[in-house]
Parts: sequence; C-alpha cells; structure tokens
Amino acid sequence: MIFGRSERGKPPVEPVTLKILVAGGFGVGKTTLVGAVSEIRPLRTEEVLSEAGRPVDDTSGVEAKHTTTVAMDFGRITLREDLVLYLFGTPGQERFWFMWDELSEGALGAVVLADTRRLEDCFAAVDYFERRSLPFLVCVNCFEGAARYPIEAVRQALDLDDDVPVLLCDARDRQSVKEVLIGVVQHAMDHATDRREAALS
Repeated sequence: MIFGRSERGKPPVEPVTLKILVAGGFGVGKTTLVGAVSEIRPLRTEEVLSEAGRPVDDTSGVEAKHTTTVAMDFGRITLREDLVLYLFGTPGQERFWFMWDELSEGALGAVVLADTRRLEDCFAAVDYFERRSLPFLVCVNCFEGAARYPIEAVRQALDLDDDVPVLLCDARDRQSVKEVLIGVVQHAMDHATDRREAALS
C-alpha cells in the first residue's frame, strides 16, 4: 500500500481516531506545538494577557509572551491512512486547571511539554497524569538560549518513573513534533499491553 492512499480498487480505509493531550506550564509552547503539526487550521482560544492577571500569571522567563490560552488548542494530524490524532492543548495557568478533567476524558495519552528554564512549571501536569494512570511522556522544548541538560538529569529533576519516556524536541518544527506524537502513541500502546498482561497473569 502506498502511504496515505488506498490500493487501487479498494474502498477507502476508515481511520482510527485517537485523542492526545498536550499539557505543561504557562508559556512552554503548547500552542506552538499544536500549530506546527496540525494539518487543519488549529482552533486557538488565546486572549491578551491583562493587568488583572499579572498577580497570578508568572511571566518570569517568558516576558515576551503577550497572550495566553484560556480554554484549549485543537489540531489534527494524520499519521497514517488509518490513524488520525486529535490534539488538545490544555491551558497552562492554575486558574484554568478545572478544564483538564473534561479535556482528558477519552484521551489515549499525553505529552507534557517542559522548559528547562522553568522545569517546576510542569510538575502539576506530571502529577495529574500519574494520579489518573494516563500514559504520558515528557518532551523538553529546546528553546534558543536555554541550557541543554542530559535526559537523565531531566528525569531525576522531575522524579519520573523509569518507564516514562523523556524526549527532546523543537515545538516549532513539524517533523520534530511528529516524532514526539508517534512516541506517545507507542508508549500508550505499550502501557495498555502491559496492563492486559498483568490482568491475565
């Protein structure tokens, strides 16, 4: 079969659709990541940062950021003819976390995007997915000018279990993001297989 096209004379394949969350701290690049890879014009719910939000929105390290996601980002990518991912970017600020429960309903897995300049900002997302046993991986967004650390150093700093993948990516680069999404799908599938085998043993 040719990638992205049905064999001649065969009916089109009905694709499996999977839901993936993209979470992380304020200003870490979630909106950028969804936009970089989406094959449709991404739905964005960004608003300009206001004076009223200054006391609760910590912009240290991301002083150039002037907008924020207040509901979600949404995009879609076809990985194969028979596999489509729907991407839901979560809002980063604590006052919008009440929406995470609804967004995570039915999700296969999640990407926790991290910035090494503000690594503590992704603790809440890591804790959220661990408590709900939702498979996730941590993806370090390699910002220009940010210090680079070994993957094991990031794993230790976030106190991650050994089976949680840690990857590096550039949230602006389509191919880099695509590899991360393939990684989270594979990790979620492996997680599901492990749980089935544990239940049968």
